[in-house]
Amino acid sequence: MIRTDKRMRLCAALLICNLAFIWGNSLLPGTVSGAFSDWIGDLLAGLMPGGGTETGGGLLRKAAHFTEFTALGMCLGWLAGMLGKKTVWPLLWGVAAACVDETIQRFVPGRCCSIKDVAIDSAGVLTGMILLCLGHAYFQRRSAKKSIANQSLEDM
Repeated sequence: MIRTDKRMRLCAALLICNLAFIWGNSLLPGTVSGAFSDWIGDLLAGLMPGGGTETGGGLLRKAAHFTEFTALGMCLGWLAGMLGKKTVWPLLWGVAAACVDETIQRFVPGRCCSIKDVAIDSAGVLTGMILLCLGHAYFQRRSAKKSIANQSLEDM
């Protein structure tokens, strides 16, 4: 991945915002976090045909963990690509962020830490890295095809 100062600043800003969002939500007391999950669950249930599904306590929270860590995995993969690091490092950084997240929750009233959440978060990081790699490969291939097409037009 091409490294420029502008891209590095953007990636760093997205990474910091993502971690602030993740850890900021972990600092919310259990009652506040639960009420927010219930509100989102009700909102989603109202948008889906046929009414509600079980989202509040379990599935919605796990999906949120997975999604926010997928975004983190994309940021970490992008940063590692620009720095020329091996793919194992962003995954380890993501697992470390998941461990910090669960440790924060350990000390917040009404919250608890869970190894299952660390596993879900880590799977999200890996998914984000994979999606980033697939997207990068797609755009490289697309760019190469355009370059070949433009070259053949110039040859005519």
